[in-house]
Amino acid sequence: MQRLSLWLALASLVATPVFAASEDEAGDVSEVDKDSSGPLKDRVRPVSGHLFLMDGRFEVSPGIGLSLRDAFWQKVGFGAAFTYHFTEEVGLSARASYNLALISGAAQICDPVGGGCATPTEAELSTFDGRAANVSFGRMSLLTSVDLQWAPLYGKLALFSEKILNFNMYVLAGPSFLMYGPPAASRFTVGGNVGVGFRFFFNEWLTLRLEVRDVLYFEENDRDPTKGSFRNQLMTEVGFSMFFPTIFKEEG
Repeated sequence: MQRLSLWLALASLVATPVFAASEDEAGDVSEVDKDSSGPLKDRVRPVSGHLFLMDGRFEVSPGIGLSLRDAFWQKVGFGAAFTYHFTEEVGLSARASYNLALISGAAQICDPVGGGCATPTEAELSTFDGRAANVSFGRMSLLTSVDLQWAPLYGKLALFSEKILNFNMYVLAGPSFLMYGPPAASRFTVGGNVGVGFRFFFNEWLTLRLEVRDVLYFEENDRDPTKGSFRNQLMTEVGFSMFFPTIFKEEG
């Protein structure tokens, strides 16, 4: 009996460190429970579903545009776009803007005799032999287009691990109708445009819209009617979009 008691005492001494080590290796499981139900889980929500729907809604979007990489004329445009969304991905838009043509900072007129270079005046860029002509290409005033939009990407951005910003990306393409040249000799032409844009959703009906488009068209040359110039005007635009109706039903 005494021998059996001795063996049991020895076994308990050996088993105690083993159990203790196992418990130490597992760590404090209470911290794991905190992570599964604590504030971190509440702050970072899973990315699933659409929190903003466009299907069957009208979008009205005023905006301001700015041309890039201009050799002669810097364009600043003011206009608006009107879009109807047939589905979440497909929409049809009509837009119109009027562009103010400012002399580009890159434009220079140099005296071949050695008088140096200077920024040209509007008259120097818009006249030839005393008559109005589109001497300097790239002066554009009225710009309109009809575009087919396709929005293949919808996503969410986590801001400071607490707020979620919903956005989508879309591409567009369609014909453009525009006026080019100086006011005294403006001409109408038909071209095309392609672009890509992003919408960042503030709430159920208001978004911030960022867009880059390339406007393609052909300008005739008044100095030589047999020659002209194929132009591509890279335009950026920023605006706010308002969706109507302002209330939508979330997807289940």
